[in-house]
Amino acid sequence: MTETDDVSRALTGWYLSLAARSNAAFLPLYFDTHRYLVLKGGGGSGKSVFAATKLLERCLAEPGHRFLVCRKVARTLKESCWRLFERMLSERGLRGAVKLSRSEPSMSFPNGSMLLFAGLDDVEKLKSIADLTGIWVEEASEITEDDFRQLDIRLRGETAWYKQIILSFNPVSANHWLKRRFFDEPDARARVHESCYLDNRFLDAEAVRTLEDFAKNGEDDYHYQVYCLGHWGVTGNTVFHAPSIQRQLDRRIEPARIGYFRYTDDGRALREAAWTDDPAGFISVYAPPEPGAPYVIGADTAGEGSDCFVAQVLDNRTGRQAAVLRRRTDEDLFARQLWCLGRWYNWALIGVETNFSTYPILELERLRYPRQYVRETVDDYTHAVRRSYGFRTDSRTRPVIIAGLVQVLRDDPEAVCDRTTLLELLSFVRTERWDRPEAAPGAHDDCVMALAIAHGIRGQQSYFTAPPAPPDRSEWTRDRWEDWERATPEEREEMMKRVNG
Repeated sequence: MTETDDVSRALTGWYLSLAARSNAAFLPLYFDTHRYLVLKGGGGSGKSVFAATKLLERCLAEPGHRFLVCRKVARTLKESCWRLFERMLSERGLRGAVKLSRSEPSMSFPNGSMLLFAGLDDVEKLKSIADLTGIWVEEASEITEDDFRQLDIRLRGETAWYKQIILSFNPVSANHWLKRRFFDEPDARARVHESCYLDNRFLDAEAVRTLEDFAKNGEDDYHYQVYCLGHWGVTGNTVFHAPSIQRQLDRRIEPARIGYFRYTDDGRALREAAWTDDPAGFISVYAPPEPGAPYVIGADTAGEGSDCFVAQVLDNRTGRQAAVLRRRTDEDLFARQLWCLGRWYNWALIGVETNFSTYPILELERLRYPRQYVRETVDDYTHAVRRSYGFRTDSRTRPVIIAGLVQVLRDDPEAVCDRTTLLELLSFVRTERWDRPEAAPGAHDDCVMALAIAHGIRGQQSYFTAPPAPPDRSEWTRDRWEDWERATPEEREEMMKRVNG
């Protein structure tokens, strides 16, 4: 038998031993080398045992490590992480081989590797810890993003081995920086893992029964979803029915298509507008347009407290979500994508919020978009009715469209399928300070407001399938456009009748 065979047998034996002591859901993570290993899970999922086991295995197999094990508060380490490592060393028969120091909490291995324990509340002590080659943050939801940054820059020790920060936490709030940092926008340097008690085969029957009792009690269903299954929770009183939204999230509905629109802009009109499939695109399509089907689009512009332009497309026959456009962009580029999206969905009725800017509306007018939502206001002096394009969200209209959306989702919980929209609905709350429904601190409501606007303008669109759509007016000749520009409203109506046959 060769030396290679001996090594192979040893590795096989190690792996089989590890597999016998581990949950299948975590087994591949022992070999993960991403800089950030993010473990999101419910109570009893086994994520903390896995994190401790991985560090212990690396300390035994890879000499020279300086791993930091930390929590926000130092005193909580003794009853959690320190005790966990003590138990694991005893189970492996290693207590005599590993030197434990309780005064300056650390565990030293014969090969020079060390486990260091510190709380982030002791800043001076943390500053004295240098040359770290790995970090495990237990209950990472307790720390701030600045805490994380300070830890990240300390991971710079010289070593032949890969460096990794493990973050384990229960997702008690969907507004946490961890969600924004690692879940909302995927990071190539991070691996995200989700687990719950169902992934832990070592959990005893009594513990399982305690957790599942929450599911049997209807009033505790939300608690079961968040604390047991490890779903994102919220702080505050949710406006929309959280369990129904969570069930939709659990369905993990994927878009039928993802992409954006390409077009040619000659300064007068958009030409050759066409859909382009692109996995990195900013438009998610859940129900492609059907010939003759009526659609509405509610658009929320990037105003105060917002950084995204959003458009929600609804099938007006059912009120169900058909597509979502969500992008950080400029107003003119948003308006052009909106023009293309509306055209694709059978010249859908478009209602753009006007609170912060009317530029998208003016751009749609310049591009001769034929169907914009029209609001009516009465002049206090002349009492004349004034008609204007766009939706105005104010103290009168906002409660109405929010209440309407609450009713829609109560009557048809499956009306929304987009994950980002569902997460925003989950974090749309009545705060303790104000009774006004709004996004919880740190969260966004762009998708919620665009969706509410879309439902609020449905009355100006047909609810029935129409005959085939009119010819593509974007292909009009320059002469015909010039005739249109010179025409009176009555003449334009006649021109449209001729175009529509």
